[in-house]
Amino acid sequence: MEAYEGFAEVYDGFMDNINYDEWGSYLLNLFRRLNIAPKLAAELGCGTGNITGRLAKAGIDMIGIDISSEMLSIAKEKAEKENLDILYLCQDMREFELFGTVDIVLSLCDSINYITEESELLEVFKLVNNYLEPKGYFIFDLNTEYKFKNLLGNKSFSDAEENKAYIWQNYYDEDEKINEYYVNFFIEDEKTGLYERIEEVHYEKAYSIETIRRLLTESGMEFVCAYDAFTFDEPKKDSERIYIISKENGK
Repeated sequence: MEAYEGFAEVYDGFMDNINYDEWGSYLLNLFRRLNIAPKLAAELGCGTGNITGRLAKAGIDMIGIDISSEMLSIAKEKAEKENLDILYLCQDMREFELFGTVDIVLSLCDSINYITEESELLEVFKLVNNYLEPKGYFIFDLNTEYKFKNLLGNKSFSDAEENKAYIWQNYYDEDEKINEYYVNFFIEDEKTGLYERIEEVHYEKAYSIETIRRLLTESGMEFVCAYDAFTFDEPKKDSERIYIISKENGK
């Protein structure tokens, strides 16, 4: 769970290929489709606040939760620059605490995949259920096994730009459904011209929709539906990312 600790300062630079505006627009369209207008939302695994900030700009009171204090420090700086009033909490999503209930809990950018034990994921779901308003929604995305097995697999990737580069070595264990990847980042120091090497090791687990449905039910929540990412279509065999829609069942 200690992902991105050393990488926090350059995270956004390496993630500049992600269209966060599109992600934010998709979520707002999803809210309209579900006929909900959340006033207060919490995001688990908010990172540097790229989604949290966009939803705050849309008029939703946001709480951002992340285990990395370094990531949250950057998120807070962004919020201050844009005059956004966002509450950021440095907490492990497996043990997070809120001061009250919220209308929606979100977890994006495959943060849920980082919970690699079913028992711990069930605890996350129970906590979410505890802090949701009656009939409140829990919306999260997942990297799929198709992506881990067929696109990442046991492969290496690299990229280089003017002042930064990375080498990614990926391994996927089909039996354990664990995707393990080692990333070495090389960042140029503007003053000296020398490059700093930052190593990150990450583990993500592939969960089937059936497993997610079972765990949500065990936690007391209701599984609503699943979508192929950024669409309102059912997941396909080759979906790389899916969205899960669930809600507090009001019992």
